[in-house]
Amino acid sequence: PPLSPFPPALPSLTKEMTWGTLYAQLAGVNHHSTSLGKVWLSVLFIFRVSVLVLAAESVWGDEQSDFVCNTLQPGCENVCYDHFFPMSHIRLWCLQLVFVSTPALLVAMYVAYRNHADKRQVLLRGSVAGDRRSDRARAAQEAELEGLRRRRLPIAGRLWWTYACSLVVRLLFEGGFMYALYVLYDGFQMPRLVQCDQWPCPNLVDCFVSRPTEKTVFTVFMASSSCICMALNLAELAYLIAKAIVAHPNIVRIWKSPKIKTNILYTQKNDTF
Repeated sequence: PPLSPFPPALPSLTKEMTWGTLYAQLAGVNHHSTSLGKVWLSVLFIFRVSVLVLAAESVWGDEQSDFVCNTLQPGCENVCYDHFFPMSHIRLWCLQLVFVSTPALLVAMYVAYRNHADKRQVLLRGSVAGDRRSDRARAAQEAELEGLRRRRLPIAGRLWWTYACSLVVRLLFEGGFMYALYVLYDGFQMPRLVQCDQWPCPNLVDCFVSRPTEKTVFTVFMASSSCICMALNLAELAYLIAKAIVAHPNIVRIWKSPKIKTNILYTQKNDTF
């Protein structure tokens, strides 16, 4: 598998799974993707995973310990912190990266299914021949199996639908996490001062956030990177649709036929009553 140029692990988030493992899996899927898909993987790991591993975690490392409120009431700081920051930015971004990367595994599963089915056919033909095969036939079978492992499946048929569905699901995950980030933290700007009156605080207390400017920069950067990934996914989906239309012009010709238009107008007319 291809080697990752990025740090192999994020110890504070997981012990078993590493980002290098995720990169290797996605790079294997990328063998069957388009050029836009390869660009998306580069943006995902260079602009998002590497920044998250190398810089963002250290910025948010003192997130709760340096959240200070001007009160000595026990439990007030913890309650106020939980009220304004119900989920850590780091953990939300890690969840987003995992969910966004998961749809690509659908393509990997389908490719593995196709390769397994074709390999089974090759082995079945060899078992029918039995021991009567010559050394040349055995070598040809080994070469055919090696070709199955190295081949690049064309994005057509069921693989086209699997790939397109993975892009749609990926877009939904990206949009959902962007909306959650905006709603949970009331925007992408980190405030310097928040006022809290939650129980058990005795009154309205002032709480101060550590490194607000630096956290705002990272939040805007991660949100911008997510938007770039969404734009790449939309462009790739449009490319797949355009390629399918060019490869099957009869679909457009049938859709534009007068008979189809008459049936559509008749259906719409009946639906109004």
